[in-house]
Amino acid sequence: QVQLVESGGGLVQAGGSLRLSCAASGRAFRTYAMGWFRQAPGKEREFVAGISWSGGRTYYADSVKGRFTISRDNAKITVYLQMNSLKPEDTGVYYCALGPDATTGYKYWGQGTQVTVSS
Repeated sequence: QVQLVESGGGLVQAGGSLRLSCAASGRAFRTYAMGWFRQAPGKEREFVAGISWSGGRTYYADSVKGRFTISRDNAKITVYLQMNSLKPEDTGVYYCALGPDATTGYKYWGQGTQVTVSS
């Protein structure tokens, strides 16, 4: 059984920064890709960033390129999302996910953490 627990969300002013963390349990973590998704009120959940199991490949949505950085520490069984220059449109619930591919086909999901960016 794989469990994912996100933390680090909160309220921040536009232009500020937040760092999200996702702690995973289970043997699948070290060989699976990890990703972050978000869902704004009234909108569908969207891909934000993904990272390969080795950490050697990263992928980003165009809307966050240059502002967000995804990383992982397999020794700590944790994936991170550093979010800089935050904008009000970044507001939403952020979900951590785990699966065989860094861009699609995620199989396991966390419960989500709220990020609110005020203008």
